[in-house]
Amino acid sequence: MTLHHICIQTDCYDESIKFYEKILGFDMVKETKGFHGRHFNSWIKRDNFMIELQTNRVDEVLIDYNKRSKGITHLAFMVDDIDYEYERIKTLGYNTFIRKKDQDIYEVEGGKLFKILAPEGTIIEVRDQKNI
Repeated sequence: MTLHHICIQTDCYDESIKFYEKILGFDMVKETKGFHGRHFNSWIKRDNFMIELQTNRVDEVLIDYNKRSKGITHLAFMVDDIDYEYERIKTLGYNTFIRKKDQDIYEVEGGKLFKILAPEGTIIEVRDQKNI
């Protein structure tokens, strides 16, 4: 069994697409307007990993994520050089980091990581390979 994709809902589609393409390096594979009552349903891909990014249905309002929700709490990517990736993202003008103890980059179990908040509220964790 292999992972095919995850699905993320957004009520700020343009900002989310720009984030995943510009900041995280995903490419648009397919964009469908008016998909099952949604404004957009899109497939974006980086390497062998895909995200299905979809807007809410026309007649519904999405609620914000909270730490007490069940299910997936964040999405994590591994990088070779955590400091380079952090600086690259900052250089692109994205500064919505989730800080821990007043630090953007912090150590966990012998490795480093940082977290950023995507426009729709998805927590994106970036870890170096020293972590689990």
